Amino acid sequence: MYRKPSPQMTIDDFILPFTGSLSADNRWVRLSKLIPWDSIEKEYAFLFPSDRGNVAKPVRMALGSLIIQARCGYTDRELLEQITENPYLQYFIGLREYQLTRPFTPVALVKFRKRFNQKRLARINEILLTAEAAEQEARKKEATDKSNDDDPNTGGKPVGLVEAISTEASEPKAKPNQGTLVLDATCTPADVHYPTDLGLLNEAREKLDEMIDVLHAVTGNMKRPRTYRKKARWEYLLVSKQRNPRKEQIRRAIRKQLQYVGRNLNIVERMLTETKRNCRDNPLSVRHQKLLVTIGKVLEQQRSMYKARTHRTEDRIINLYQPHVRPIVRGKAGAAVEFGAKVAISLENGYSRIEKLSWDAFNESGTLTESLEKFCQRHGHYPEAVLADRIYRTRDNLAYCREKGIRLSGPRLGRPPVDADVKKMEKQQERLDARNRNAVEGKFGEGKRKYGLDRIFARLKETSECVIAMQFLVMNLEHRLRVLLARFLKMFCWFEDEPIFHCS
Repeated sequence: MYRKPSPQMTIDDFILPFTGSLSADNRWVRLSKLIPWDSIEKEYAFLFPSDRGNVAKPVRMALGSLIIQARCGYTDRELLEQITENPYLQYFIGLREYQLTRPFTPVALVKFRKRFNQKRLARINEILLTAEAAEQEARKKEATDKSNDDDPNTGGKPVGLVEAISTEASEPKAKPNQGTLVLDATCTPADVHYPTDLGLLNEAREKLDEMIDVLHAVTGNMKRPRTYRKKARWEYLLVSKQRNPRKEQIRRAIRKQLQYVGRNLNIVERMLTETKRNCRDNPLSVRHQKLLVTIGKVLEQQRSMYKARTHRTEDRIINLYQPHVRPIVRGKAGAAVEFGAKVAISLENGYSRIEKLSWDAFNESGTLTESLEKFCQRHGHYPEAVLADRIYRTRDNLAYCREKGIRLSGPRLGRPPVDADVKKMEKQQERLDARNRNAVEGKFGEGKRKYGLDRIFARLKETSECVIAMQFLVMNLEHRLRVLLARFLKMFCWFEDEPIFHCS
C-alpha cells in the first residue's frame, strides 16, 4: 500500500527542536531542489497497486536514502546513524521535523534497492537529464530572442513571426547532425576474494559438511556419515599454503577435492530423500537450499574443466554466494581479469547514461548502433561525431556511421593520404578526439575513486545493479551542481568579461 504524502516541503517548513532554521546554501538543500520528486513519485506509486497492508515509505525517503549512501559511501547501519544525527539529511529524505529516532531499519534499505532496479533508475536519470536539457534550450531561446530584439534588421517583428514568414512555403527538413557522443565500457568489480578452482571446491566441501551436520541432527541417526573432513582439509592446506605449487600438484589436489565434494553431495541428497520418505519438511534453510543448487552446478563445471584440461566454461561460477558474478577479461596492467558486471556508458555534455549492463562478458562495439538510435530519439538528430575506442571501429559500425553522416573517431581505413596538409589535419583531428575522449575515462575514475564503483559490496544481483546505476545517477547530480555553481560565479563574479577582483 502506498499513500501519497502532502506536497513537497521547503526548508522553511522543517521544524527544528531549537531556534533557528536550515541554511539554503547547504549542499543537501541545493541537491533536493534539483530532483523532481513529484515526477518520480508517480512511477513509484505504481509499485503498490493494493489499498491494503502497511503503508510504504515515501519515495523521497527511499530514493533520498540511497542517494546519500551512494554519495557518502556509508554502510547501511552507518547511514541510519548519520541520518539520525544530521537535520539536513532528515530534510533531504522528506521528514517534517527533526527526530531522534531512526526513520526506518537497515533491512528496509535492501527493500529500497530492490524497488529501484536498474531500469527504474534509468528512467529517473532520464527525467533529470530531460529537465536539464529543457533548461538549456530555454536559456538558448532567451538569449536568441534578446539578440534579435536588439538587432534592427528584424524590423521590430517577433522572431517567431520572421521565421514563420521565411519558412512558410518551405517543406520541413531533417535536422543536421549536431553534438558529440562519447562511448566506452568498464568493469565494476564485486566484493569477492580472488577465486581459484581449489579454493572454490574446498569451500563447497565445507558447506556440504555443515548441511550433513544439520540433517544428521534432524534424522536422529546414531552414526554420522563419514566425510573425511580433517583429511580433506589437510590435503587442501598442503597445496594452498605453498608459494608456487606445481601444476601437477594443483591438478592432483583438485581431483581429490572433486571426489570429496561428490561424496558429500551424494550423502546430502540421500539424507534429504530419507527425510522426505519420513514425511518431514526440508530441514535445510533457504540459504542452504540455494547453496546446494549452486554447489551442484559448480561440481559439474569443475568436472568438465578437469577432464578437458581447461579453465574456461560457459557461465562459470566463481563464488558460491554470488553465482551471478562472472570473470571479465579486460587486459589491464593491474588486473588482467576482473570479477563483476560490465557496464557500457555514453557521455554527453558531462552527463552519463548506462547503455548496457551485463554480468556476462560482451563486446562493447555492439552497443554503438543502439546508443546512436537512442540519441536520435532524444534530440531528433544524430551526433556529428562519436568518440570511442578502437574496438568500436568495426566494419559494420563504420558503414553505419558513414550512412548516417557521423564521424567515428580514429584513423580511417586504407592508405594514408598523399597530400601532406590533409595528413597533418587528420593527425590533429585524431589527437583532438583522443583528448576529448579522456572525459569518459575521467568519469570512470570519478566513480571508482570517490563513489565506490571499483568495489560493489551488495550481494544480490538486483541490489548490485541498483548500486551501480545509483552511482551514475549521483555523478550526474554532482555534475549538475557544478554547472549551477559555474553559472553563479559567471553571473556575479564577472562583469563585461573583466573580473571584479584584480591582482596587483
